[in-house]
Amino acid sequence: MTQTQLSISDLLSPAVRDMPPSGIRKFFDFAVDRKDVISLGIGEPDFVTPKRIRDACVQALEKGMTSYTTNAGLPELREAIAEYLHTGFQVKYDPAREVLVTVGSSESIDLALRALITEGDEILIPTPCYVPYSPIASLEGGKPVHVETYAKDRFKLTAEALEAKVTPRSKVLVLCYPNNPTGATMTYEDWLPIARIAEKHNLIVISDEIYAELTYGEKHVSIASLPGMKERTLLVSGFSKAFAMTGWRIGYVCGHQELISAMLKIHQYTVMCAPVLGQVAALESLRHGMEEKDRMMEVYNRRRQAFVRGLCEIGLTCHEPLGSFYAFPSIARTGLSSEQFAQRLLQEAGVVTVPGHAFGPGGEGHIRCSYATSQEQLDRALERMDTFMKQYA
Repeated sequence: MTQTQLSISDLLSPAVRDMPPSGIRKFFDFAVDRKDVISLGIGEPDFVTPKRIRDACVQALEKGMTSYTTNAGLPELREAIAEYLHTGFQVKYDPAREVLVTVGSSESIDLALRALITEGDEILIPTPCYVPYSPIASLEGGKPVHVETYAKDRFKLTAEALEAKVTPRSKVLVLCYPNNPTGATMTYEDWLPIARIAEKHNLIVISDEIYAELTYGEKHVSIASLPGMKERTLLVSGFSKAFAMTGWRIGYVCGHQELISAMLKIHQYTVMCAPVLGQVAALESLRHGMEEKDRMMEVYNRRRQAFVRGLCEIGLTCHEPLGSFYAFPSIARTGLSSEQFAQRLLQEAGVVTVPGHAFGPGGEGHIRCSYATSQEQLDRALERMDTFMKQYA
């Protein structure tokens, strides 16, 4: 009997097989074996989760709180999330029917796209943007449509750019403000024409607001708070960035009860519920973690001001990021692509950044630098980058 040679590649889903690896992870891998490398690549707070939050988790563990929660999450956590959004961002949700606790905000985005997309639907994605949006949309059979934003507009989404990309197949608009990677923010006035386009074309909005607490200047405005937008918006957020809880993997999504109900069905079949101890930690952060959150934000703000000033002084023009903890300087003067620049900066100066093209077509000509690391490390990185940039003086 002839034995058929096994080809795993042929058995894989074409959508998965053809999916490119993360452009962010690639540069982390480059640096693994390098000593004395300074990383500005990772989007993770350098703070430890505040002690009071950790202590609440230890106490829950000692009490034997180790079982499943309800699929949607602890009722008291959902109530606290609803109160937090109402008080802080003027959006009111029913905690019993309109709030779902997820395994990080990433699961919320995945659930939302899975619940909404039918084969061939178009998903409008302003770029530069968080890396996973387009791959997840493609996995669900959707067609990502990039809407470019530009430094001249401070990387804000404009109504003209959005309207130009809308077609009869457009179904979902994915937003990320405050923005990763640019640090851009949107005001109430900025949102008004975007909201009108969403209503005009009957778009569902997925609004990734994981950096909502990290704004410097004007307070974050959720598009869901605009008249008529709560019903067509899924507000996605979590505890990873503002509360230094990346490893706890707790996020949430809020929206119309029919949308949340659809997402809950997928959630209960895939992960059952978010980790119970992570939910305990999240609840403690909302009840007693605001002072620590504000303290961390003040540190980010000081770093932001010093680092952006330093980038401009060494010849890397950078618009002022008003949200998140990223700077997105232009490297156009060097004549290098963002990939070439990031590779050479790592090889010659030992500084890890992320090439802008990893965040979509609007990111070429820039690099992303995270200032979620110590001021000492940022100063050292600037010194190395200054030496590197002298060859392009």
